[in-house]
Formats: sequence, C-alpha cells, structure tokens
Amino acid sequence: MPIGTLSGLGCSKKTVLLRLDLNSPIDPTSHLILDDKRFREHLPTIRALSDAKVVIVTHQSRPGKKDFTTLESHAEKLEELLGTPVTYVDSIFGRHAKDTVRSMKPGDIVMLENVRFAAEENLTMKPEEAKKTHLVKRLSGMADFFINDAFGTAHRSQPTVVGLPLAMKSAAGLLMEKEVSTLSKVFSGAPRPVCMVLGGTKVDDSIEVAAHVLENGIADSVIVIGVVANVFYLAKGYDIGKPSTQLIEQLKYQGEIAKAKEILKKFGDRVIMPSTVAVRQNNKRVEYPVEKIPQDAPVMDMGMDALSALVATLKKSGTVVFNGPAGVFEDPDFATGTFEMLRAASKVEFSVVGGGHTAAVIEKLGIEKEFTHISTGGGACIEFLTGKKLPAVEALEESYRIFG
Repeated sequence: MPIGTLSGLGCSKKTVLLRLDLNSPIDPTSHLILDDKRFREHLPTIRALSDAKVVIVTHQSRPGKKDFTTLESHAEKLEELLGTPVTYVDSIFGRHAKDTVRSMKPGDIVMLENVRFAAEENLTMKPEEAKKTHLVKRLSGMADFFINDAFGTAHRSQPTVVGLPLAMKSAAGLLMEKEVSTLSKVFSGAPRPVCMVLGGTKVDDSIEVAAHVLENGIADSVIVIGVVANVFYLAKGYDIGKPSTQLIEQLKYQGEIAKAKEILKKFGDRVIMPSTVAVRQNNKRVEYPVEKIPQDAPVMDMGMDALSALVATLKKSGTVVFNGPAGVFEDPDFATGTFEMLRAASKVEFSVVGGGHTAAVIEKLGIEKEFTHISTGGGACIEFLTGKKLPAVEALEESYRIFG
C-alpha cells in the first residue's frame, strides 16, 4: 500500500508534528552528545519543512537507563547543525508546550521534552488503542499534520509511532521514505546475484533473516560471520572450543543451533562459512582451520584464507546486504575480517548496511559514501529483512487510506 510523502502533504505555513529518532550516545556526567550521526540524517527532512511550524517529538533512551534524560542538549545540538534557532520546551503537552506551539510562526522549530517521559509512550499497543491514549489525543490537537521520519523506531508499536497516524493526516519524512524504498529494493529489483552477510552477536535475528531470504529466493547466498558463524559451525558438528561455546550459552542461543541445522539441511550449498578462524593464543593472533579450533582459545575473527575466499564471493555479487561484524573488530589484531569484508562490499553495484556497529565501523573507515545505503535503524532494518511489516510503516499506510 502507498504511504503519504512529504511533497504531497502541503505543509507550508501549517503546524507539523515531526517524529524523529535523536536517541544518541551521551556522556553521563556532562550530558554532552558524543555522536550526532542521527541528527545529521534528519536534516534534509527538517530543511524541507523550512516554511512550516515544526514541532519535534523525539526521545532519548528509556526509563531505568543512565542516559534517560531531558532533551535540552539535543535542541542545542540540532540548532548548531541547522544554523537555525531550535526552542526547547521542558514539557510534552502541558500548558507551556501548548502556548509555545500556538505562538509559533512559519520557519520556527520547537523541540518538546523527551516523549518517553510520558508513561504511555513506553507501552507496546495496537494502533487503535494507541490512538485513544492521552498522549496521542493531546499531541494531535496541537498540529495540522504528522510526519514520521524515525525509521529507528519503526519496529516499535508505541503511541507516537502508530497512534498519531490514525489520529491525523500523516506522511513519511525523507529519511523514512528513503529507508523503506531502498530496503524494499532488496526484495525486488536488486542486481543479481544477491549475497547477505550476517554477523555480530544477534544470532536469533540473523537466523530468521537467513531462513526468510533463502526460502523466498531473495538471496542467492548467505555468508555467516562472527558469532552467527559459530552457531553454524556447531550446527555442522565442529568443535569451536570452550570459550566460544560458553559465549553462545551465555547469550542463550543454544536453541538457534537446531534452526541453523535446518537451514543447512535445506540450503547447505548456499550458506557460506569461513573455512579458517583467528584465535588469541599467548596474546597473539593465531589462525586455524575450523576443523582444528583449539579448546582453550576464543574465536576472534576469520582467518586470512577464509577472508580471501569470501571477498572473492562478494566481488562476484551484484547486491550485498551487510549486517554485523566478523569478529572483535575493536581489537586491531582481529579487525581485518570486518574491515576487508566491508571494503569489498562497498565496491558492488548495490550495497546496503544494516546500521548499528557495522555503520560505526564504516564511518571509522571513512567509506560511507561508497555504500548505496546505510540504514539508520539496526533493529528496524533486521525486522524489515525478515519480511515482517514494520508497525510504523503499516500505520502510515493506514493513515493514507483514511485521510488520503
């Protein structure tokens, strides 16, 4: 189904609720924002609304976390990046917030307080229930339109994400629109062959993605790396040593081994695992074939022979979707697999990265511009790639059906 777009909304001189995802790493003492990447991603949408009255709804962390704080520094950071005043209001829908919004002129930008300070925003609920919350009723009464640009929260079914679109005419912001259209291309129209690279520690998500893309013919091959590869090694009967086995037990991924076995049984020829690994022994990088992983050393990276073979596979691909590192990339001795796999992935015709740690590594390497698309939402991107409909996108589709 179609969703409303910013260009089709007609926001000039109107009051717009703009949902952003500005959740960022924060220094716990000074409350200074340590990484403004998410701010920068939203700038095109904010600038496209330069003749509207923009009321920003966003969040920082969640209750109980050390970085759950006010948005005063967020407003300052956004003002610095935009070069335009951003007024911070220490209220979400109280009298001060209402009066400030009512007195806005076209071109003004207001940032409301951390929306997760409202208890209702921390609940997971169906869109119809979300529409009835005090939060949605109060916020929707303050503006003409709602624009959701927060792809990072698109997999959450929370009031501002799924309730506001049912309460008022809504559209996707430029970032949300770009995320949905680019990720949709992975399922249809991506240059072949399509290779998925699944790594990191989120094994359950990666196995769900692998099963979906292989069963539906979306990917021609899946390369497993990192802890995901370790689970597939166990599924194939390899002994990966005590430290790596214990890590899988600590992460409670023993149940994923049976799922990996099922995938190998059906699609074994299309699942590619590194043939060699690098471990730490006597504080040095030492490499072994997977059949000979030592009992007392943790697997930290893929071996160089495996890297050469996997890079060759990537070079033959038309599309690469990359999610999760190949090992402990924070340690220079074990960063080679992650770094070189990413460099190879950046060279293909259509390259998509699933956010999170992988996006941070790419920024460190300075090769962001070489990728077709780097997603801003790790969890949302993964959920999208498993073939599930994202609650935020469904809500925008429903809003388009209701309001046109």
